[in-house]
Amino acid sequence: MKKQLAMMRDSIATARTLSEALPYLQRYTGAVVVIKFGGNAMGDDEAMADFARDIVLMRQVGVNPVVVHGGGPMINDLLGKLGIKSEFVRGKRVTDKATVEVVEMVLSGLVNKRIVQAINDQGGRAVGISGKDDDLMVCEPDDPELGYVGKPVEMNVQVLRDLYNAGIIPVVAPVGTGVEDNETFNVNGDTAAGAIAGALQADRLLLLTDVSGVKDESGSVVTQLTADQVRELIEKGVIAGGMIPKTETALKALEEGVRAVVILDGRVPNACLLELFTDHGLGSLIRTTAPRVKPRP
Repeated sequence: MKKQLAMMRDSIATARTLSEALPYLQRYTGAVVVIKFGGNAMGDDEAMADFARDIVLMRQVGVNPVVVHGGGPMINDLLGKLGIKSEFVRGKRVTDKATVEVVEMVLSGLVNKRIVQAINDQGGRAVGISGKDDDLMVCEPDDPELGYVGKPVEMNVQVLRDLYNAGIIPVVAPVGTGVEDNETFNVNGDTAAGAIAGALQADRLLLLTDVSGVKDESGSVVTQLTADQVRELIEKGVIAGGMIPKTETALKALEEGVRAVVILDGRVPNACLLELFTDHGLGSLIRTTAPRVKPRP
């Protein structure tokens, strides 16, 4: 009897959660949400399965998710095995000819197909592509100091629209093609996700990472920021290291018409669902200006 009562309470709690989520489900029906998946969660099978289940659920309730992934730890691992040294400047990997070949192999091959398979295993329909497919992401060199690191200058996102309009979840590896000589460029995963979100005029850009969000001078996570507040924190040096490309991506995406950007901890179970379908959300939400009313969704 006690077991039956416990099961009944669990069922009631589940039903209540679904009922409370209804306004958010309605809010995001038909919305395009670009998710940058990266960090150490990618190397954990259980975390990967949880992420894939969340993406499939989003698609099931009418959201159009587009997944853009990184793969830094996997790239580091293979570079180490091959004896190729790797350096970073302002949070971006310095990429020579040998490194870009490894980057493309890991991102477009190993990592991309692993995510695709995880989504398919959860009952979704996923297709993996890179920024080179259909000239999705055409790049120029970002900085001579960085080598074959690309800056997207031309986005051709119709292929993504075709996929999600057909009920398929696109999974994009951040590798681009060059403007002039068709070189291969390594594109920072956050930068690629922001460029894709901007080109799609996405409702949300979710940047999943290994930290809980943007922190202020005291080290506390700031749950809501305006673009001007982000710029101020960058100027003060409070935002530094790998958080710089993330916040710069957020600012550029907002300028290009993305409604809001959220930097959140991808290690938290159901992180995407908590952000989209609950009242308080998760992580640091960045908008162009401060909201006049209730900030989320």
